[in-house]
Amino acid sequence: MSAPAARRSRQARVVWGDRVVTVGGDAPVRIQSMTNTDTVDAIETAIQIRELAQAGSEMVRITVNTPEAAAAVPYIREQLDRMGENVPLVGDFHYNGHRLLTEFPDCAQALSKYRINPGNVGKGDKRDKQFGQMIEAAARYDKAVRIGVNWGSLDQELLASLMDENNRRAQPWDPRQVMYEALITSAIDSARLAESMGLSGNQIILSCKVSGVQDLISVYRELSRRCDYALHLGLTEAGMATKGTVASTAALAVLLQEGIGDTIRVSLTPQPGEARTQEVVVAGEILQSLGMRMFVPSVTACPGCGRTTSTTFQELAKRIDDHLRAQMPVWRLRYPGVEAMRVAVMGCIVNGPGESKHADIGISLPGNGEAPAAPVFIDGEKAMTLRGDNIAEEFHAIVDQYVQRRYGAAAA
Repeated sequence: MSAPAARRSRQARVVWGDRVVTVGGDAPVRIQSMTNTDTVDAIETAIQIRELAQAGSEMVRITVNTPEAAAAVPYIREQLDRMGENVPLVGDFHYNGHRLLTEFPDCAQALSKYRINPGNVGKGDKRDKQFGQMIEAAARYDKAVRIGVNWGSLDQELLASLMDENNRRAQPWDPRQVMYEALITSAIDSARLAESMGLSGNQIILSCKVSGVQDLISVYRELSRRCDYALHLGLTEAGMATKGTVASTAALAVLLQEGIGDTIRVSLTPQPGEARTQEVVVAGEILQSLGMRMFVPSVTACPGCGRTTSTTFQELAKRIDDHLRAQMPVWRLRYPGVEAMRVAVMGCIVNGPGESKHADIGISLPGNGEAPAAPVFIDGEKAMTLRGDNIAEEFHAIVDQYVQRRYGAAAA
C-alpha cells in the first residue's frame, strides 16, 4: 500500500503553557473540534472542552461572539487548568472580533489561536483596519491565526470583482470556477496582508470551507498548489450521522492521501442525545484507517450472517471497543504503544480463527452448528478455549491482562 504523499508546508505552533501543538511541516495531521455550548456558561463549556480533548481533539474551538462570551473565556481557561486539561483553545470570531480582542485583553491572551473569517471582518474602508486589529492582537500575544474562508460568507466585493473580470474574458469560466477562485484568492491575499502587518507566516493556517465533496477536493488541490501555508481541512455543514460521516470521509481521505491537509475537523450535526465527541471519533478513524496516525486499538469484527447463531459477538465487539476507548486517556500515559493493538471478535469458524491469529489478541465465538467453544488467540498462537455462560466477561478480563502484561512492560 502506498503511503500518503508529502506536502511541505510551514509549521504553526498553537501553545498553552507547556503544551505545544504543531500544525504543518513535519507534524502529524492534527484533530480539532468545536463546542456547541453557550460560551457564557463557563462551567458547561469547560466540561465539554474536556470531553472533546479526552476523546482526542488536540485543539478545541469556542464561539466568541459577544462581550459576555469574551469575558467568560479566561474563566473557561481557568477551569480547564484546574482540571489539569491544557488543550489549546481557539476563538471563533465573526463581525466584531476586532472589538472583542481589543476590549478584552484577558480573552485574547487566554486563547491560543484566533479564527478570522475575511468575509466577516468589515466592508469597504473598515475591512483592512478591523482585520489589522485582529492581526495586531495575534502578533502582540504570539498567537496562531486561522484565516478561514467560507463560501456561505464569502467577501462579496471580491466575488463581484472576479465575476466582472470573468465577464471580460474571451472564454468565461464556469460560475463555480469563479467561486473557487474567490475562495482561494480571499484566503491567500488575506494571509499575505497579515504577513505585511507583522504576523509571521508560520503562524498562519488557511481554510476554504465548502459543503460539497468534489468542490472541497477541487478547491484544496488548487489552494495547496498556490501556497505553502498550513491548511485546515474539512467540509462545512457536512450533515448528520451517516451522511456527514461518509461525505467527510470521502473528501478528506482523497486529499489526505495526496498529502493535502495539516489539521482536520469533521463537522457533524449531532443527532438528538448524541455526544459531541462523535465527530472527534470519526476524525480519528479517518486518520487511523489511512495509516497516518494511531489513536485507539482497532477491533475487527465480522458483520454476521446465517452462520452466526446470536448477537453475542456483536455485543462483545461493542463492549470491547467501548472499553478500549474509555480507557485510552489513562492507557495512553500508562501503556505506551497500546493504541496500535489489534483485537478481533469473530462470529464463526469461517474467518474467525484466521482473523484472530492475525490480531494481537482475538476470539472466535461459536457459530450455527459449531461446538460451544471459543478459542482465544494471543500473538498468533492459540492460548486457550473459553466455554460456558461467561465467555464475554472472561475475554474482557483477558484483554485487560494482555494490555498490562505487554504494554506495561514497555513502560517499565
